[in-house]
Amino acid sequence: MAKPADTRTAGRKPVAKATRSTAETEKIRAALAARRDELRAEYDQTLSEITELQRERLTDSAGDDQADTGTKTLEREQEISLANSILERITQVERALERLDEGGYGWCERCGNPIPVERLAAFPSATLCVTCKQLEERR
Repeated sequence: MAKPADTRTAGRKPVAKATRSTAETEKIRAALAARRDELRAEYDQTLSEITELQRERLTDSAGDDQADTGTKTLEREQEISLANSILERITQVERALERLDEGGYGWCERCGNPIPVERLAAFPSATLCVTCKQLEERR
């Protein structure tokens, strides 16, 4: 029985990757590092706020009915979800920095084509070109 072809690489033409100048690479690295630092500060601030709100809730929970308890639980879950979202964005930026070091930054991980500069400007940690991202979102 024949082995099925890998749909990600089947029919793909190898694309010669252009090299960036050292100055371009350092500019990208500085922008990504600054974004990572901003996100870390935002994450730390969010965790601090969650901790403070938890303290307030513990001292102000006497006499709560089920609706109050439910509301507080929902708010806590939303805050934790926000913190996790920030943490995920930090991970994406760190992965972009790794790809920059490895020489794969700006190239689609699926098809190997260059990711448009406009997409990278809007979403610097993008790992897929527009076409591959659209295909992924349709699934």
